[in-house]
Parts: sequence; C-alpha cells; structure tokens
Amino acid sequence: MIICMSDLLCFTNRSLCRGDFLERIGEIAALDPAGIVLREKDLPEREYRSLALAVMQICRENKTACILHNFADTALALGAENIHLPLPVLRSLDPGQRAAFRRIGASCHSEEDALEAQELGCAYITAGHIFETDCKRGLPGRGLDFLSRIVRSVQIPVYAIGGIDSGNIRTVRETGAAGACVMSGVMRCKDVRTYLQQFHPLENMREGGTLHGKSSIGIVKNAPQRAEV
Repeated sequence: MIICMSDLLCFTNRSLCRGDFLERIGEIAALDPAGIVLREKDLPEREYRSLALAVMQICRENKTACILHNFADTALALGAENIHLPLPVLRSLDPGQRAAFRRIGASCHSEEDALEAQELGCAYITAGHIFETDCKRGLPGRGLDFLSRIVRSVQIPVYAIGGIDSGNIRTVRETGAAGACVMSGVMRCKDVRTYLQQFHPLENMREGGTLHGKSSIGIVKNAPQRAEV
C-alpha cells in the first residue's frame, strides 16, 4: 500500500534530525507529502545552495515537491519552481522575480498578512503559530479561531503551523484548512512512516491516492523540474 500524506507540508531542521539528514529527506519524500520545505534558517546562502541541490535531487527522484525557503536568488539560480518566503522577503521581490516561480508560499501571522500574500500572488500560505510549540517557547498559540478567520479571509489554501500533532490535526482540518505543517516530530521520530501515518486514520486513506476531500498547493507531481545550474 502506498501511503500518501498529501495534506502535510514537512519543514526541515537539520539540528533536530535523527540520523543522517539526507536519508531522512528521502524517507519523507517517499511518503508523498504536500511538499518538503527546506527551511534551514541557520545556513549561509552558499551552504544552503549546496544542500538545496541534494534535496532537490532526492525530491525529483520521488516526484515530491521541493520547496526552497528564503533565498530567492539562489532558488532562481537553481531553477527551483517552488519557494516559501517570509512576508518581508516576498514584498522585496519585483513582479518579474515572483513570476519566475511556479508557486510561492508565504508565512502569515494575521488576516492582513494573508490578504497581502494572496494579492502578491501566493499559491498557498501558512498561518500560525496555532498551538504552543518549542519553536516559539513562552508564546501562547493563536488558536483555532485565528486559523478559521485566516481560512475564511482568503481564496488560497491555508496550512496551519505550530504545535500540530496527531492529537489535534482533526480540529485543524475542521477549520477548513488545506492541511498542516510538521517539523520537529518528522525530524526527531524513530520511524517516519509510523509517525506520519498517525495523522491519517486508515478510513481516510486510499491506496495510491490522496486524502479524500483535501485541498493542496497544486503541485503537479509528474512535471519535471527545471534543470539546476
């Protein structure tokens, strides 16, 4: 049975990774997430580029969307089709730079952010943080009502981020969100398949397909990525 995790965006963090990082990327990519976002905020751009080349290759081999993060110039130079940006970075791109990407996502923290990201051409956004999380230690989550408002305010898919786990994913889906983002759990877990399967009860899954009734960022899995340079 092919288990498809199509409403989960998997964000990376090498510092949290259990075992070899690229092996972990391969394990995630094989399970068909909505995408793998190569976040790695601590890396200088040159080192990020080298890592991005390797991760893009793994994702291409698995027909999984690779979404680069933050470094728009590097993403353009590598021929990346997808990028996820902090809103200030998105604002700094001119229309030609934005048009060079097939799909852009942005991190949003208010309804105003969400509407601006949509206006700037984003194909999807993340909204958070929804629940308390170690990544935002000491800051309370914005909650499900916040997520519901974001979902209602825009016409593009919204992915919840921050403290999402198998125990609260159902309530996230009930807001109308297209899906959710995971990072710490998918990096630290002993077995990626077992961890991700907890997010999808078997009755909601079908062999070789995607979750019933769930939106996605619209990545065309079989479309070839542009060649890296």
